[in-house]
Amino acid sequence: MREFYVAPESGENQRLDLFLSEKLDGWSRAQIQRLITEGLVLVDGTQKKPSYRLKDNERVDVDDTIPKAKLLMPERIPLTVIHTDQHLVVIDKASGMVVHPGAGRQTHTLANALLDRFPEIEGLGPEEKPGIVHRLDRETSGVILVARTKMAYQELQRQFKAREVEKLYIGLVWGKMSQKEGEITWGIGRHTKHGERMSVKTNKPRIAETRYRVKEPLGEFTLLEIRPITGRTHQIRVHLAASGHPVVGDSRYGRRKLAAGCPRLFLHAHRLTVTHPLTGNRVSFQSPLPSDLTQFLEKISRSSL
Repeated sequence: MREFYVAPESGENQRLDLFLSEKLDGWSRAQIQRLITEGLVLVDGTQKKPSYRLKDNERVDVDDTIPKAKLLMPERIPLTVIHTDQHLVVIDKASGMVVHPGAGRQTHTLANALLDRFPEIEGLGPEEKPGIVHRLDRETSGVILVARTKMAYQELQRQFKAREVEKLYIGLVWGKMSQKEGEITWGIGRHTKHGERMSVKTNKPRIAETRYRVKEPLGEFTLLEIRPITGRTHQIRVHLAASGHPVVGDSRYGRRKLAAGCPRLFLHAHRLTVTHPLTGNRVSFQSPLPSDLTQFLEKISRSSL
């Protein structure tokens, strides 16, 4: 058992999992989150969530004497594969599937399924997300890219960091847009009061850029093509909500009730364009709009006539 004390200059107002990631050498953040969720971490004798914000003078007790269990296990979960070659796998991710283990979800993720079907990706990057070079929100469906070799992993990471990857989303938002196309550039960071949410109201904004084009106005909604230039957490949802046009079905950032009959968040990663790490050619991978979203579009199209 180890114990740590929170001080104004060391840990105060910091997330519990981040605080411990600085204290426990050799433990990944995902492994620390598992310690917390399994009750092996106590704050002043009480179990807390990984996102808990620490206060001055609190004591954090950690039972790190247990051996670190393997974080990711293969699971036989159906996947829709758009493309595969020696270096790449491209998946059409279903809405509701978490990309990799983290706080609140340790199994039944895309990473578990990938490790079962493509075991060679083990060891490419952090243990909990092998081969995964970018992510999609749990509720968002569509194209996600995975590396199968070390060379591909490093090159794709470089392309994402250099913003050389072209991403195109289709989203339905509330309201009518004032212009046919535009750009949103508000910085994004943790909300000043609600640290579990991202926001443009933040003390530590990071550069964020989202471009959009009106695809079709549909009564009280607008269908958009959306191109995120940067890749901040929840960027599209935060930017559109802050502009007064939240994504339909967004229960976290939308300020209105879910649209009647909309089955989920109406946001789909439609197309991804990268430079192939082996050939050097630009390649695009595309996923059609899923049937649950097309059916909702048909419904509101009829009602807007």
